[in-house]
Amino acid sequence: MSPSQPSGPRLALRTSAPQGRAVTDPTVAECRAIMARHAKSFSFAARLLAPDVRDETAVVYAYLRRVDDSIDDAPDAERPAALASLRAELDRIYGDGDALDPVPAAFRTIARRRAIPRVYIDELLAGMAMDAEGFVYETDRDLLRYCHRAAGVVGLLMCHVFGIRDDDALVQAAHLGWAMQLTNICRDVAEDWGMGRRYLPAERYRELGVEAPEPAPGPFPAAANLPTRAVIRELLLLADDLYDSGREGLPALPWQASFAVAAAADIYQAIGDRIAAQAFDPTRGRAHVDTRGKVGIAGRSLVQRLRAGADRRPVRIPSRELTFEEAERGWRARRR
Repeated sequence: MSPSQPSGPRLALRTSAPQGRAVTDPTVAECRAIMARHAKSFSFAARLLAPDVRDETAVVYAYLRRVDDSIDDAPDAERPAALASLRAELDRIYGDGDALDPVPAAFRTIARRRAIPRVYIDELLAGMAMDAEGFVYETDRDLLRYCHRAAGVVGLLMCHVFGIRDDDALVQAAHLGWAMQLTNICRDVAEDWGMGRRYLPAERYRELGVEAPEPAPGPFPAAANLPTRAVIRELLLLADDLYDSGREGLPALPWQASFAVAAAADIYQAIGDRIAAQAFDPTRGRAHVDTRGKVGIAGRSLVQRLRAGADRRPVRIPSRELTFEEAERGWRARRR
């Protein structure tokens, strides 16, 4: 695909990183289909992006989805080998190897064009290793580290795709990723239980005077329902604070990207409202926002971004990488 040539700051953005090979139209179409099939809220928000940025976003999503599915679809005994295979593929993406399938090859093009740091993908794989190894979540910090690896780094690498006006806003990008992942976790408690996973921190249960339930075959246990509802409520309050922090970084994005990200954040946060409407009960079905609700939320997001006005500072690729520890320090400073 030959991307349309933007003007002004976006032209500088496009040429400020090494160029990769062009991504072919059939591959982009495949990536768009993957995003539409697997990420309803994210795909809806991506429609609000400029066409070339939307296509790059679809490629990034499709690659990350491919990575995630490679682990989730592998039998437990084969997950270490699947992780090793993904790391070897990542070596080829960030090296000179050409033996790549179309989607990872397309991602390499975007990674080179937008100077996406490999460390963010390494962190993503580290989060998947936590799943594969059955990591036990004792503390909020354990959970936030996982959220950083699963979604915070996605927010950071998307800053490379969109461009950013101020590197300080990388902290807010990570926080927004944490918030969205917390929402996912609170929505999927029963589903994750069925996969042998409990992300809710054990210390949250101990604060309630009970022990955290340990995943076992069968439906979510009735005895754990009430304390789990209390934990979900508290984690959604934490997510709300993180959404607030994330929104503070929106002015650092190009205006159209800030609108799309604001809509995605508002839609995801509304999932938390739907969970609350179900009394935080993990057994009452997967909370979601229907298309009509998404349209209404996106309209309100647009009004809010219009009221915020445009930031005229130039847009560029981030000049540094952000670690979990830096994002965590920013979060602690905010909560003082």
